[in-house]
Amino acid sequence: MKSPVLPGNNLDVMDHWKNFSKGFIKENPVFVLLLGMCPTLGVTSSAINGLGMGLATTFVLLMSNIVVSLIKNLIPDKVRIPSFIVIIATFVTVVQLIMEAYVPALYESLGLFIPLIVVNCIVLGRAEAFASKNKIFSSALDGLGIGLGFCFALVLLGGIRELLGSGKIFDITVYPESYVTLLFVLAPGAFIVLGYLIAVINLINKEKGKK
Repeated sequence: MKSPVLPGNNLDVMDHWKNFSKGFIKENPVFVLLLGMCPTLGVTSSAINGLGMGLATTFVLLMSNIVVSLIKNLIPDKVRIPSFIVIIATFVTVVQLIMEAYVPALYESLGLFIPLIVVNCIVLGRAEAFASKNKIFSSALDGLGIGLGFCFALVLLGGIRELLGSGKIFDITVYPESYVTLLFVLAPGAFIVLGYLIAVINLINKEKGKK
């Protein structure tokens, strides 16, 4: 016999799904909350750069949220923020060493933005606003969801810029270079594409709000 499905279990699943999925559209850190603008504008000249930076940040978000939630009751209030920064810096160092060893070309391309994850307001913000107040599983889902939402934003922005500016995406040629607009792989192109994407995401959120 199948065990009955309790209403409470369905509610928990829905809550966990909302907690995980909010980072993609509703509370996307780039398109909605406008956080982490330095790496967003600095590394998204190509889709692969956006993917590398997004996955690195996702790993740091996930692991730091788990550790902060695990030891939140052991950290005195007076040293809460410095403790969070030490935890985040530890996982950033792990990411930095792994990337330098296994993907050196990508590591060189991202440059200074990898160690700057330590002071990324998205990571510290989730540790302070969510992980320090919630259980481990919920904190892990929050970190994973927000991280993947950040990764989605960087890949989308980098992919559009790369496509319009070089005729390629993930180094795969889509159309000849004679049709490209070099502006989009330069700094002004980042602002232009980001502005249009923010407008589209805001429109989607408004339409969802009406339903």
